[in-house]
Amino acid sequence: MPKLLHLIVACAENRVIGRDRKLPWRIPEDLKYFHDATAGHTVVLGRICYETWPRVALDGRQPVVITQNTALARDGVRVAATLAAALAIAETLPGEIMICGGERIYAETLALAAATARPLRLHLTLVHAEVAGDTFMPEWRHLAWRELTRRESADENYRYTFFELER
Repeated sequence: MPKLLHLIVACAENRVIGRDRKLPWRIPEDLKYFHDATAGHTVVLGRICYETWPRVALDGRQPVVITQNTALARDGVRVAATLAAALAIAETLPGEIMICGGERIYAETLALAAATARPLRLHLTLVHAEVAGDTFMPEWRHLAWRELTRRESADENYRYTFFELER
């Protein structure tokens, strides 16, 4: 049986997850949550996310990068051309499979889970703001999620909610 997929993302109410290849906010509590949640696990991510996350291979993470650029493969970093190939590699690695973005990878993962009824857990930090951006989380609210946990929080700039949802 395939491993449970964990999709981890922070997005604004208008589904923005990025702007100019960066996060459109700085929320230290969410950043810590993300790093702690992915430590010791296999992380599947696209090339842009990989290039903008200098700590990806630290803290016991096993990165699998979805890209056509095989030159990115090096000690401890695996490369796959497709999500399906990345998941096949991830299934052989220790820990949970954490899907870390970007937009296309999230969309393909949601479509795969819906088409195959593969179990999926969404670790969502919902930032309660409308934020300008150029990269979006695909719509997830129409899927039948079961809420596992919810925790409200805030900093000096934003209110946000940490959700753990499963389908």
